[in-house]
Amino acid sequence: MTLRLILTRHAKSSWDNPALDDHDRPLNRRGRSAAAAIGRWLAARGYLPDQVLCSSAERTSETWARIAAELDARPQAAYLPGLYLAEPDEFLAALHGASGKVVMMLGHNPGSAYTARGLVAAPPRHPRFDHYPTAATAVIEFDAAAWGDVTWGQGVLVDFVVPRDLE
Repeated sequence: MTLRLILTRHAKSSWDNPALDDHDRPLNRRGRSAAAAIGRWLAARGYLPDQVLCSSAERTSETWARIAAELDARPQAAYLPGLYLAEPDEFLAALHGASGKVVMMLGHNPGSAYTARGLVAAPPRHPRFDHYPTAATAVIEFDAAAWGDVTWGQGVLVDFVVPRDLE
């Protein structure tokens, strides 16, 4: 059985209000545009999640909302406080609890970058993969019966994009 993970870092966030708690920062104009572009890219390629695990931060929630607006099917997201600034092992633990066949996870760096790199057997030659800039999105497939069977280095990278690739 093939399971598919769509791993997305939140889009560019705003620093306009320095008094705002980091967890509560929204997207800036560029981030809103990038999230919508990622949504269109996912839809055009048929990468449609049936389950969404999202950090509880405002910028990840807003990233998902803007992506979802571009998709025909919009699964309800689970907003997980544990994915806020999560380390790779926390991403994997959340993934192990997933039940969808195509799961989208939205998080933050450096956890998103380290998780993407750790899950794939071979990274792409894309120059931005290891940095995993805002709104970077990897599509990774696993030959596994259940998410609990997935571990490091087992994934096959199917696709990877950053918003600049879509301009």
